[in-house]
Amino acid sequence: MSIAITRSDGSTSTPARKPEQVSAPKQGIRPGRIVYHIIVMLCALLMIYPIVWMVLSSFKPTATVLATSGQLIPTHWTLDNYINGFKGFAGTSFLRYIGNSLFISIIATIGTIASSAIVAYALSRLKFPGRRILFVAMLLSMMLPAQVLMVPQYLWYQKLGWTNSYLPLIVPYCFAIQGFFIYLIMNFIDGIPRSLDEAAKLDGCSYYGIFFRVICPLITPAVVTGCIFSFMWRWDDFLSALLYVSDTEKYPVSLALKLFSDPSSSSDYGAMFAMASVSILPSVLIFLFFQRYLVEGVSTSGLKG
Repeated sequence: MSIAITRSDGSTSTPARKPEQVSAPKQGIRPGRIVYHIIVMLCALLMIYPIVWMVLSSFKPTATVLATSGQLIPTHWTLDNYINGFKGFAGTSFLRYIGNSLFISIIATIGTIASSAIVAYALSRLKFPGRRILFVAMLLSMMLPAQVLMVPQYLWYQKLGWTNSYLPLIVPYCFAIQGFFIYLIMNFIDGIPRSLDEAAKLDGCSYYGIFFRVICPLITPAVVTGCIFSFMWRWDDFLSALLYVSDTEKYPVSLALKLFSDPSSSSDYGAMFAMASVSILPSVLIFLFFQRYLVEGVSTSGLKG
């Protein structure tokens, strides 16, 4: 319905009609998205099921852990496995093994990230002869299996008198021997504008001042990501501890768990599952609290603006 407007000169005009707002058609749920989410959920259940089974089995009586392996929910809940597990072996509490792992993981992580950040800064910002050769050597070291260096490294550490100590598990990582962290931090530094370096030089900063005052605050996501990966790798390192640590009191958690399983006598699988459940808590908590930095570091999108 239109309304005519009469002007002062007697002419009439009809105002223009506003176009009607057309609502966008609602898109229904696509079958492909449903199938995609179902597949992702099934894959997630397959990956998390062993962990859920281990945690729930830790609350079963030891005699029924393997007898009721097909039963997920315990019929009889008990905390005896945790009590026996924390008692440890030969008067050594399992908390001692957790402390050993924390000491090794924290010190090795600090040394790894600090040395890798320095090397990454040098390869990314400084120009010196042989820079490309060192970069290629770093990439090649990432492709070299660790088993190839196992025997020569053991002979070297044995001659240095480092066996049955934590030195082989800590000292080498303080010299940027893991190219993954160098490459990760280097890519992050490459995303920082070089104009910041030039402005810092005009203010009188040296290369060291630029690194500590400009670069370090901006590579926090990459550093936190490297700390997460390094801590988890050192915490779960079983082979290195098996090679270099022979004293039971010096065992880390990864090596101490095997003491619950003795093929020559009885094995306490309930206590082993209980302590294994406790041992995964640090990795889970670190991932939950630092997930934001992990995503930013991996995607190298921590710099904005």
